[in-house]
Amino acid sequence: MATFNKPLLDIRRLLQKLVIMLSFSIICVSLIYLLLGCCESDLVDSSKNSPWLLTGWYRERHNKTVLRDILTVPDYVVEDSVNSTNSSGKDWTAIRRLPHALIIGVKKGGTRALLEFLRLHPDIRALGSEPHFFDRHYARGLNWYRSMMPKALDGQIVMEKTPRYFVTPETPARIHAMSRDIKLIVVVRDPITRAISDYTQIISKTPDIPSFESLTFKNRTTGQIDSLWSPLYIGLYAKHLERWLAYFPLSQIHFVHGERLISDPAGELGRVQDFLGLQRIITDKHFYFNKTKGFPCLKKPEGSSKPHCLGKTKGRTHPKIDPEVIQKLREFYQPHSMKFYQMAGMDFGWQ
Repeated sequence: MATFNKPLLDIRRLLQKLVIMLSFSIICVSLIYLLLGCCESDLVDSSKNSPWLLTGWYRERHNKTVLRDILTVPDYVVEDSVNSTNSSGKDWTAIRRLPHALIIGVKKGGTRALLEFLRLHPDIRALGSEPHFFDRHYARGLNWYRSMMPKALDGQIVMEKTPRYFVTPETPARIHAMSRDIKLIVVVRDPITRAISDYTQIISKTPDIPSFESLTFKNRTTGQIDSLWSPLYIGLYAKHLERWLAYFPLSQIHFVHGERLISDPAGELGRVQDFLGLQRIITDKHFYFNKTKGFPCLKKPEGSSKPHCLGKTKGRTHPKIDPEVIQKLREFYQPHSMKFYQMAGMDFGWQ
């Protein structure tokens, strides 16, 4: 009987050991599972602030479902191409940006026509109105200025035009403080024709002012030109350009020939597109010449399928000016224009 009970006792002890080992194994496996689960949870939670956790071994050791769940954490930014950009790396979110280019002048040179023509280009986003930030509203700050700009995609050029910038002494330094690399466009035309056009606009608003001839001179008897009269002062292009060249290299300034903008708009627009680093999309097919107004108009402007010319304020008939006064002005402007040709590296052919 004692012999029979001994094997039973050995079997019972063996079973007890097996149960203990099995229980211990279950506990160990459970602990390992819990530890792994916590690590993975910590990895997911911390991934929002640790982009490097998404690289290397983690991507290789975890399936796509886990990775997808990590990438959908709100506000998460991935270092690789798995984000809101396209395959070329461009951000397709339109936002308000500070300008990359400015049309800084000159008044009555053709700046409105140039701006309207440039707006045909799909890679240009231009503000239609003149913000006058750098000459009148600078105290409002760059955030206000940015808020005025149209929304643009990554890669599009934002621009605005305010012709008064070219002649305002403070503007070159202010623009340079915003951007050293900004591109500047100046539309210039014969300073005498420009002055008469300027005067024509003035008398359309204040018809009772003195004649162009009387305002041209400080003293008509002595023939001394009043160079500080605004319509004449603006035409001193070399004087104004000197201020800009103190802050920007000539390579960042492009001059549009105002007369050629009328006779060959596609040619002038082609050179502007080259200057801006854009494909030449605006070509001859976009223009037709309006004989009534005397300047080119758009066949299909932005957002329209109908031809469009600039408004009634453009292409006004100029008053007839005394030829002797015109000659005096030619003599006055001649040295200034010659100096401007040298500074700009272009001969505009004004007589």
